[in-house]
Amino acid sequence: MDMLCTSSPADIHYILSKNFPNYPKGPKFGQIFDILGDGFSNSDGHLWEFHRKTLLLLLNHPSFDSLLKKTIWKKVEKGLLPVLENISRQGVETDLQEIFQRFGFDLTCAIIIDHDPESLCVDYPHVPCVKAFSHAEEGIFGRHITPEKVWKLQRLFRMGNEKKLSNAWRIIDEFIYKVLAEKREEFSNMNYEAEAEAEAEAEEEDFNFLRALMRELKDQSGTSGDPNKFLRDISFNLMLAGRDSTGSTLSWLFYLIAKNPIAEDKIREELNAQLVDKDMRAIDLFNLVYLHGVICETLRLFPAVPFQHKIPAQPDMLPSGYQVDCNTTIILFFYTTGRMESVWGKDCMEFKPERWFAKGGGIKHEPSYKFPAFNAGPRSCLGKHMSFTQIKIVVATIIYHYHVELVEGHPVLPSDSIILQMKYGMKVKLTKRSEV
Repeated sequence: MDMLCTSSPADIHYILSKNFPNYPKGPKFGQIFDILGDGFSNSDGHLWEFHRKTLLLLLNHPSFDSLLKKTIWKKVEKGLLPVLENISRQGVETDLQEIFQRFGFDLTCAIIIDHDPESLCVDYPHVPCVKAFSHAEEGIFGRHITPEKVWKLQRLFRMGNEKKLSNAWRIIDEFIYKVLAEKREEFSNMNYEAEAEAEAEAEEEDFNFLRALMRELKDQSGTSGDPNKFLRDISFNLMLAGRDSTGSTLSWLFYLIAKNPIAEDKIREELNAQLVDKDMRAIDLFNLVYLHGVICETLRLFPAVPFQHKIPAQPDMLPSGYQVDCNTTIILFFYTTGRMESVWGKDCMEFKPERWFAKGGGIKHEPSYKFPAFNAGPRSCLGKHMSFTQIKIVVATIIYHYHVELVEGHPVLPSDSIILQMKYGMKVKLTKRSEV
């Protein structure tokens, strides 16, 4: 295996921005991430440009932000808070990471495919697709550290991680195709041309992301020639990005503030200063500056996507001095970049939200090649605002109502996955704020 790992900001900037055309996803990436199909995460050239243009159009729709916040608050009030109340009342330990995974899964399904599977409720129903996402990510990670001929042989004989990935793929497809078929039938009697004109004048709460996406994908079928598969690929890419990146960040954030209780106190003080008649929905998320710093600091130390895989189209020389060719797999190791003394100073291993505060007030903005939690260059994450909105609402809600305490002795370690999750979950005890 010809592999180069680099965490140099100069290399990251060069590969993701300055010489972006020489580092496409490429066919090898497509083989490793074949489960993603023709989605934006897996595409290059004109197909990627189409994805980016379409997603920018939908995510920047005047009504999308309203849809996003309405859906988040609904899931918080009808899903998250009842579950936390039940756990708190019983006084039992719980895996906070699983709660966040279920929350993220329900939320992304509700926004992207207009269907809430309600996996986050008091009786914790078994929803196979929730775990299938994690199993798929573990399987993809295994392909990064296993020689290609070996994992392809495992895939042929359905062995090891490849068996887990294959089963996860089947479960995911069954879920997504079933929901999309139901939605197609639901929308089948609609006249999309008339609807497009009406939507411009519609109230904000009438915006439907899936319906708008279907309209934009009209006459598009990707490389497979199958419009249904193309819609599945785009939906799955969006669901994967939304569910796991946010769930991972929330888990590590609560781990860090449990280890640094002063940060929890400051978040609560900031919330109390803004609360009007104890109405959580009235909080101005933009003005939660300290919480914003906490989120950035969490992503610096524990980026949800800890590495990225690149292969040059043509031989090249990286700024760090390494020669790479078309057979070299380059791993951009974002996890290490966030922990380098040469990048972040001697206190790089410390959790310090204050490092994100600008001298004149507000948030200090760092260049993406130094802080690549949302990628960098032309392929920067389009869902950054969406992630911050979701995380702020969830953190504000939990900290306002509860104190989160780590269960002593429970190991907290990164899992072997393309998403930086906790291998054994995050066991915590919840105490109502009024009882602290």
